[in-house]
Parts: sequence; C-alpha cells; structure tokens
Amino acid sequence: MASQPPETLLQFFKTLAHESRLRILGLVAAREHCVQELAEILALKEPTISHHLAMLRASGLVRIRQDGNTHWFALDHEALSKLARALLAREQLTVLAGDSGIQSATEDRAVLNYLTRDGRLKAFPSGPKKRRPILAWLARHFEENRRYSEAEVNEIIERRHHDRETFRRELVGHHMLARKNAIYWRLPETEWTP
Repeated sequence: MASQPPETLLQFFKTLAHESRLRILGLVAAREHCVQELAEILALKEPTISHHLAMLRASGLVRIRQDGNTHWFALDHEALSKLARALLAREQLTVLAGDSGIQSATEDRAVLNYLTRDGRLKAFPSGPKKRRPILAWLARHFEENRRYSEAEVNEIIERRHHDRETFRRELVGHHMLARKNAIYWRLPETEWTP
C-alpha cells in the first residue's frame, strides 16, 4: 500500500485526539447508533455529537446509513483496517521519520514548498536541484519488493499530479523506479541518482 500523505495522517491523529470522539468511536464499534442516542449516552448536545461524527466520517472511520429521517452511524471496519495497515507499514514510518538521515531538512522544505494543502504537487519543478527531492518523495509512495503495472504507477502518480508521463519517465530516469515489459518496481535508495 502506498504511504499516506502527512496531511492525511495528521488529520487522522487530530480526529482521534479527543475524548468524546474516542468514546463515540467505541460506541459505534459495538453497534449502530443515531445522534440522539449518542447525545444521551455521552450527556452532550446533539450538534456537538454531529460535529464529532462529521470529523470521524471525514477521516473515513465512520459510515452512515439512512433509515427514514434517522441517520445511523457505525464503525467502518474495512477503512480502519486499511488505514492501520498503511500506518504500520515500514515505508510509512520511514516517511514520518522526516529528517532522520533518509530525507534532509532541505529536501523536506523543497517538497513542502511544492505541495498544496491536500498533498498534491502544485507544479513540476523546473530545476534539477528542486526536482530530485520531489521525485524521491514520490518514489517513496511505491512499496519496495512489489511489482506495479503501468496503470498502477499512473494511478499513484495521478494522486499527486496530473502529468503521469513526465513523472513516470523522470522516476525511471533517476533510477528510482525500474521498468521492464510495462512492469515497474522501486529500486533501493542507494541506487537512486544523486
């Protein structure tokens, strides 16, 4: 699974960093609840519960089912499981390490300057000095020891920028990805062009 952008992870942790939301999550994990039930159990006002549920839904932790005028909320076990796998992936933890020798502080700043709030790239860097950190950041979205079809490579790149052909060509050209018979794989960072 590709690593999650830091913004997604920060939002996830912010969502869980509130006692009421954690309690709501525990309740909807046991069974479906409507806003009125949750408000009564937690001794909170319904608009407060609705606000917390909206944050949990935005993070993909809670799903909603409508029954007439009543909305029922439940834990989305599948989404939680996918997120947990992504969070615990070695590649994800490596990306979170930031300036631990894998990425320098200069590279981190270069990448952050090119990202929008939703984790997409604003533009393709024109100079090689700025391009390399962006390509390294993008290459880390691919798992080591996994083969990707060209369609899968395109999908991962398009999550970050619309110009999949240029980024795909540059990743291969910088020896970050290898390609043979339309199959791609991530090369070890020691082989990447400096």
